[in-house]
Amino acid sequence: MSKSPSSWQLWLMAARPRTLGAAIAPVMVGSAMAFETGARAWLAMLACLIGAVLIQIGTNFANDYFDFIKGADTHERVGPTRVTQAGLIPPAKVKSAFLLSFGLVAIPGLYLSWVGGWPVFLFGALSVGSGLLYTAGPFALAYLGLGDIFVLIFFGGVATCGTYYVQTLSLSPEIFWASLGPGLLSTAILVVNNLRDRRTDALSNKKTLAVRFGARFVRAEYLICVIGASLIPLCIYLFTGAQHLFSLSACLVLLLAVPAIRKVLSMESDPRLNPVLGETGKLLLIYSLLFSLGWLLS
Repeated sequence: MSKSPSSWQLWLMAARPRTLGAAIAPVMVGSAMAFETGARAWLAMLACLIGAVLIQIGTNFANDYFDFIKGADTHERVGPTRVTQAGLIPPAKVKSAFLLSFGLVAIPGLYLSWVGGWPVFLFGALSVGSGLLYTAGPFALAYLGLGDIFVLIFFGGVATCGTYYVQTLSLSPEIFWASLGPGLLSTAILVVNNLRDRRTDALSNKKTLAVRFGARFVRAEYLICVIGASLIPLCIYLFTGAQHLFSLSACLVLLLAVPAIRKVLSMESDPRLNPVLGETGKLLLIYSLLFSLGWLLS
């Protein structure tokens, strides 16, 4: 007879630890590129990491809550268990959890705003707002099909460039190019999620791009995201006049992505896509680690 999960295991399930790579990866890339300039702002780096993880966890709690309230998560769900829909944690407690998570962002956020000024405060507030409004409110981003572009912007440009900026107090063309890597692969994770949930999302009027344009469109989107991210290091290498040679090792992620690509191209609204979420998340972390180490070693 199996034991019921404990309270901390339920909260860990709600936090979705497998998604936290999307928060860690841009901080890793931004910090590596900052270190290469000679910056050693360890406290700012730590604050970025804590803030990014808290925003991701708060967003996960909010999605769990609002997708249940809006009827997107039902007994027909094919994805991993959601604690609110499954009745494992009361909705009111999940709501309090996402409010607490977003509120705690103020601790590292105020320090980073002191370091980087009002632009950092503004983009930090926008990051929290986008995490909340991803599924909250009558014009929720995910329900309008805007989730993909916001993931690209906030898990790519904002997180990566913001991390670099608070450590160097400057920006460069290279960091903008580099931010596309984590952004595209984070978007690829969302694409798999939306492909898997296409049928149930359509029933709940959640108009993701998979619902609006169909499976063929988002399969092509997945390919573009993975291939595009894999080519970013090459673009930077050519743009910088053949510098940072070892960062090209991140291009190898395209070879590692072949099994995931095959599954995405052959499956639709299928629970067998669940492992592909984890595989794509691993690709994101491997890519970011290879690029960061390569950038520092070059």
